[in-house]
Amino acid sequence: MIATTSSPVQARVAQPYAELKRRVEAAGLMRKRPGYYTLMLVTNAVLFGGTLWILTLVHSWWATALIAAVLGLVSGQLGFQLHDSGHRQMFASRRLNAVIGIVTGNGLLGMSHGWWVDKHNRHHGNPNNIDLDPDIDIGVIAYSEEQAVAKRGLARWIVRHQAGLFFVLVFGLAWTMHVRSVRFIVSTRERLRWVEAAVLGLHALAFPAVLLLMVGPWRALLVIVIQKCVGGFYLASVFAPNHKGMPQIEKGGELDFLRSQVLTSRNVRSNPITDLLYGSLNYQIEHHLFPTMPRCNIRRAHKIVRDYCAEVDVPYYETSIYRSYREILSFLHEVGAPLRSAPA
Repeated sequence: MIATTSSPVQARVAQPYAELKRRVEAAGLMRKRPGYYTLMLVTNAVLFGGTLWILTLVHSWWATALIAAVLGLVSGQLGFQLHDSGHRQMFASRRLNAVIGIVTGNGLLGMSHGWWVDKHNRHHGNPNNIDLDPDIDIGVIAYSEEQAVAKRGLARWIVRHQAGLFFVLVFGLAWTMHVRSVRFIVSTRERLRWVEAAVLGLHALAFPAVLLLMVGPWRALLVIVIQKCVGGFYLASVFAPNHKGMPQIEKGGELDFLRSQVLTSRNVRSNPITDLLYGSLNYQIEHHLFPTMPRCNIRRAHKIVRDYCAEVDVPYYETSIYRSYREILSFLHEVGAPLRSAPA
């Protein structure tokens, strides 16, 4: 847990973020990059459509399964596209970002743009806060001993072994997102709920129908299952290193903005390949400090933020891909320990 500051201290430490923001803006890193995002949108559309077209060219089950897995990876990239539109990183127009988000999320992925934005904004405002972060209150996985001992039945057994089961469980992420999207649209009163419902319904009807016409019923079912499982696994593998196993903010506690974002986040060391595979979310610290920053600017912001954190004595954590997963699994194993030591 992170020791929290009192309100008078928060007032005194508010200035460091303002200075960091001034330096980042002076470097021009908050300016939108519409050309970059236009190219990205076209590229992802070609990849998605091209992968579907390739399905019509193969006839064996193993080739269909392989292309379906590729479609899952492309869906993961579309997930990053939905993420960027939700943060309004792409274009200055709020409406254009929303249209891209609904087409990408509801139309292509079957996931509510509104649900994603609502959940993700609450996470950004309260990262690793036990009371307020929706990303540490997830289904059968426990992120604190308190959550672990509260589990019952099958969920309790899963949490007891959650470190070993983690990479199996995350295959179900996409299916969970579908369910939560429908629940959100049914319960929300947001202005675009009927637009979202219509586009989500269109996806639910049109995507299986297109696959049915392309490859027949059984191979269509195979494609859907593999695409959803691989896409969910891919996204979960990228999201997991961001905060899991990092310090959590105690109930009722608060930190100033700079520290709440930096101390609860983990960066994965970057290179051009990780930047592509992670959708630049390997720069999790920079993303949390500047969520509307275009993805293509974040690599340049990395050095500014890291150097500034050293200047104001705020710990900045960055590690390798391998070590990030090792830390996550060690954390999950530790959380489940009370259940393993409890009487049967």
